[in-house]
Amino acid sequence: MTQRQRRYQGVFPVVPTIFAENGELDMPGQKRCIDFMIDAGSDGLCVLANFSEQFALSDGERERLTSELLAHVAGRVPVIVTTTHFSTAVCAERSRSAQAEGAAMVMVMPPYHGATIRVSEAQVHAFYAGVSAAIDIPIMIQDAPVAGTPLSAEFLARMAREIEQVSYFKIETAGAASKLRELIRLGGDAIEGPWDGEEGITLMPDLEAGATGAMTGGGYPDGMRRIVDAWRQGRQDEAAELYQQWLPLINYENRQTGLLAAKALMKAGGIIDCEAPRHPFPPMNPAVREGLLRTARRLDPMVLRWGR
Repeated sequence: MTQRQRRYQGVFPVVPTIFAENGELDMPGQKRCIDFMIDAGSDGLCVLANFSEQFALSDGERERLTSELLAHVAGRVPVIVTTTHFSTAVCAERSRSAQAEGAAMVMVMPPYHGATIRVSEAQVHAFYAGVSAAIDIPIMIQDAPVAGTPLSAEFLARMAREIEQVSYFKIETAGAASKLRELIRLGGDAIEGPWDGEEGITLMPDLEAGATGAMTGGGYPDGMRRIVDAWRQGRQDEAAELYQQWLPLINYENRQTGLLAAKALMKAGGIIDCEAPRHPFPPMNPAVREGLLRTARRLDPMVLRWGR
């Protein structure tokens, strides 16, 4: 594996995609969203993820968002760009383009389509090898249930050892902490970044297992930073207490609102003008939205104050 300048650690929230009421991209709102997330303490950002509604974007919109958002961040924090696609060639080209625009890393799910189209383990290995050959920045494998592709710890560790850029892993499957422990044990130094995902709902067990990064929702990086910073600085009891404080909000996002949470919080805080997802994704139930905001107000996160 090539020698790299740094290992990326800490809280890298997913950036939501901001739309106007007519469904078009709202780039001024998108940039305010980015500025808030950096001001709120994000160690880095991830764009075009599933929680960014990447599945609702055209290729042209993806290219525009990658280019304009990386230019707007302007190196203030490292940015991970999701480049997932079923095709090895398309994913490799997306990844090349992201690197050229200044991405620090790409995040890629294994190739899948719909509920049933999958490929063999050998083809998954060849897929990541093909993407790796196209770039000089790290690849984060997103091990998520949505892909419906079993990726054992043994297989992930083997790819880390055998494929040059494969070195980060966001583990979002059931039993994440156990899988992280096994991945770290099997992969050793080839595992540069064992990361937590799923909005931080399993954050504490994953930190205990050795996770060094967390890819959370974008609405309250200040709260997530407090937890992760306390843990990284050896204040485990404080981290646990902070997690207990923020867990109701984390739970609301993970179990009740999903990808709509960050935009609802940003709209309530005056950061963006429109919180709507892109049709046909349904809007949030108004009663659930009020429950989310009521839970957030008890914690006074920056998102409810930054845009006022």
